[in-house]
Amino acid sequence: MDASAIGQFLPLILIFAIMYFLLIRPQQKKMKEHQKMVEALRRGDQVVTQGGLIGKVAKVKDEKEIEVELAEGVKVRVVKQTIAQVLSKTEPAES
Repeated sequence: MDASAIGQFLPLILIFAIMYFLLIRPQQKKMKEHQKMVEALRRGDQVVTQGGLIGKVAKVKDEKEIEVELAEGVKVRVVKQTIAQVLSKTEPAES
């Protein structure tokens, strides 16, 4: 390979590096933070779903599903990954 071949690939390499640092890396970081937030969900947390519903976590069923109380006596099953935001956390129980 000579210098002209490397010179032709340099702009492609630079574009990929810029795309990585501006798009791919921040997206991966955001996904990791969301995963941590979802894993930390527990009973009593007030959450917002991706559909815009606000409710309180009534029960954590398993690693993929929770039960959210939208109003008194109105409970729905929600996939954990669809939780967009945690508005307020409950304090851990004293041991």
